[in-house]
Amino acid sequence: MPDSNGVKTSAHAEGSMIDCATAWRWLTAIRQGMPSSVSITLSGKQKWHSQITVTDAARDLLDCMTPLAAQSHWTIAQLGQSLDGRIATQSGHSHYINGFESLVHLHRLRALADAVVIGAGTAAADNPQLTVRHVSGTHPVRVVIDPRGRVPAELSVFTSATAPTLHITGPSVNTAPSTAEHCVLPLNTHGQFNPHDVITLLAERGLTRILVEGGGITVSQFIEAGAVDRLHLLVAPLLIGSGRPGLQMTPIDTLESALRPAMRTFRCGEDTLFDVQLRGST
Repeated sequence: MPDSNGVKTSAHAEGSMIDCATAWRWLTAIRQGMPSSVSITLSGKQKWHSQITVTDAARDLLDCMTPLAAQSHWTIAQLGQSLDGRIATQSGHSHYINGFESLVHLHRLRALADAVVIGAGTAAADNPQLTVRHVSGTHPVRVVIDPRGRVPAELSVFTSATAPTLHITGPSVNTAPSTAEHCVLPLNTHGQFNPHDVITLLAERGLTRILVEGGGITVSQFIEAGAVDRLHLLVAPLLIGSGRPGLQMTPIDTLESALRPAMRTFRCGEDTLFDVQLRGST
């Protein structure tokens, strides 16, 4: 969907054509409730309109992101995987499964979100920054859900003040001093958090646009709990043949029990973005 130049390139002169940079400037203004000089209007049903010519890439960007920019309450999950549903090799290597355009898309999601959530496994394995670097926008609050307090204290999210961080653990967990705010939630019988408890805790802090970024187990738990409005699944033209699967949910016996959500597809460089609507009309 995004072009290879990301969104930091200069826009065409207003009045001639709307490109991705111009479309993204409008989307961030809508998300922040700010006026915009871009010649795009928004209807009450999260639809955009323009009397000016819009490039194909900008049209896809607006179609995909306007519902998120226009609404203040949503939870969206994101996964990047191969054609055969793998998010990493057996050893855990996962870099560059998806292309640069998919990375830009992920950073756009972060910029539209109030908070970005990752599980303990992803935090420990990837040491992510969870910031907006490839697009213009505001860094989201970083949220690490760590039921047993096993995430190393030296990770970037706990030592960098680039963006605020919430470290959510279960009761009776002692955490090392860090820049993160320590929060405590109860655990269920499986030793995990109820995803709705996480969303409620964030909402109490005014964080109502939530991106669940990974990993596969965390995303699967949120989807299975019915806590996700949309799933953005980025599929790369790559066959790994083995390795770690993306979604890992409770097995079903027959296809009658399978989810059959509405979805749209967009090009994202060499990857394909599946925009999957899991609940509501977000």
